[in-house]
Amino acid sequence: MMRGGLSWMFLIIGTTIGAGYASGQELWQFFGHESGLAILMFAVFFSMCCVVIMKISYRLKSTQYLPVLRIVVGERMTRIYDVMIFIYLFTTTVVMIAGSGATAQAFNYSYWWGIGLIITALVVLFLNDINGLIAMNRYILPLLLGGLLYVLLRFTYDQELFLLSHWHEQSNWMAAFPFTALNILPLIAVLGAIGSKIGSPKEIWIAGVGSGLTLGTISFIYNNSLIQISEELLLYEIPLFAILKHYPFQMLIFMSVLLWFAIFTTAASGMLGLVTRIGHRIQLPLWLLVACLVLAMIPLTTLGFSTLISFIYPVYGILNLYVLTRLLLYPIWNKKPNPSNK
Repeated sequence: MMRGGLSWMFLIIGTTIGAGYASGQELWQFFGHESGLAILMFAVFFSMCCVVIMKISYRLKSTQYLPVLRIVVGERMTRIYDVMIFIYLFTTTVVMIAGSGATAQAFNYSYWWGIGLIITALVVLFLNDINGLIAMNRYILPLLLGGLLYVLLRFTYDQELFLLSHWHEQSNWMAAFPFTALNILPLIAVLGAIGSKIGSPKEIWIAGVGSGLTLGTISFIYNNSLIQISEELLLYEIPLFAILKHYPFQMLIFMSVLLWFAIFTTAASGMLGLVTRIGHRIQLPLWLLVACLVLAMIPLTTLGFSTLISFIYPVYGILNLYVLTRLLLYPIWNKKPNPSNK
């Protein structure tokens, strides 16, 4: 039970902690000053959403996200959000693959070497069906979380920071809603694919509460650290590097490797949502579906995606507020009998 719950918890965290989160860009964009209450609200909302999605998935014994999506948004909106999820997962995975190429360039290797590395890793990962992804998260995520938490706590200690120094100022509490909403669609896609593998309701609570508590704690410490160096962040494309400049070069290398793994876990989770969705129409092994999808994605990695992402993310953040509301109010509206729930 505990092992299963931790496996799903790491899957949830791996889906959420992409390069944007791990680098600090996503946190600083939504939170920053006067956001302690917002981060606390995010942790609570996130846990509630994970528990609701997993309960629906477990009850339906789902192997892809569509049945879960139908329960969450209703029959009329399912087709719209189905397309939205597929486009979101596809574009996010493309950006993650391109990010691997950019990471290789940062170490003076070929861009295509980085692309080839992540593509090969994705195909190999799914050779053992979904179990490969579960096993990878079980080993990589503790290392990623531990490394990130170590750097943040060490920075907090070395700079003699007080974690609750800004708690009396909480004007940015509304940021909890769009930040949580932005992460909802990939969660539905990934958690909707594992319903048949969840062993018991207790695993759901371990995964949901554990992931919310973990992400909330790291987000709070990370955001507090970024506040202390806010004047320097304009000089850094990756906020984490503004923290790492205080430490030896070896730590920069170590965290850069962990950032690549954050890219990889996000790409793998996105790929899981994609291949399980189309796997019911195209009867092929998951690894072969992954290979076909990445081949289609390769040409797109050469394009400039900054404009696309700057447009997609705000739009998805707004549209996902409806999904977030449905999930948070699910215990209330689900009390009434619904034929689609049967």
